[in-house]
Amino acid sequence: MKLAVDGFDWDDGNRGKCREHGVSVDEIEALFNAEPLVAPDAKHSRSELRFIATGRNGDGRPMFVAFAFRSRDGLSLIRPVSARYMHAKEIRSYEAARS
Repeated sequence: MKLAVDGFDWDDGNRGKCREHGVSVDEIEALFNAEPLVAPDAKHSRSELRFIATGRNGDGRPMFVAFAFRSRDGLSLIRPVSARYMHAKEIRSYEAARS
């Protein structure tokens, strides 16, 4: 799914949260540029609508990213909340959904 956005909303808070699992800003941005699968994340959408993106980083490693959309200065931005690499079971499910 190609998302119609203008860029990303990064700060020390979400950069640090994503790096906790060894995932870099570049990897996350590459996943979104590669048209990930996107679904609502109702379980974690308490104060804002959140979504889950699954896809691959630039090296082909499967990843999972929780994110929200933000608007700032008339721009539509993706705000990654958390990111990690997929586990084997998740990879099988992802591969089945892509085929």
